[in-house]
Amino acid sequence: MKVIYAGSFDPVTNGHLDIIKRAKDIFGEVIVAVLKNTKKNSLFTVEERLDLLREVLKDEDNIEIDSFEGLLVDYARSKNCTTIVRGLRSAGDYLNEYSLAMANMHYKDGVETVFLLGSNTHLFVSSTLAKEVAVFDGDLSLFVPDIVGKAMKEKLGGKQ
Repeated sequence: MKVIYAGSFDPVTNGHLDIIKRAKDIFGEVIVAVLKNTKKNSLFTVEERLDLLREVLKDEDNIEIDSFEGLLVDYARSKNCTTIVRGLRSAGDYLNEYSLAMANMHYKDGVETVFLLGSNTHLFVSSTLAKEVAVFDGDLSLFVPDIVGKAMKEKLGGKQ
């Protein structure tokens, strides 16, 4: 079964990678879809995020890296996919994701959403926190793969 895991992935974190790999183990095939959101001020361009995802997932099979714009439910239908995977770190995440899941289920032909709980080791990991640590030239190894951390520091002032 093929599922979609969509997000901004700005940057891709260890928490994202945990959800991607676990979703692949459960469902067999995952499309990692980067949202093209022109309203959001991103650290990395969409192409840079796609490149970073390809690099950190290069040894994984049955994972497709793609991008989309517009409604996720329409993108899912274009990929002949009926299931979306979302990761949850907290009850707050669930409250935010619940309305989207319900809307996606009822919009047009709808798609189902499956929630995967974040692993304990990644519950505190977020792209926002990783960016803040990078700004202060901190150790990013808890948050992102090394190649992503290096790219972040290059973007944020060349600190290595």
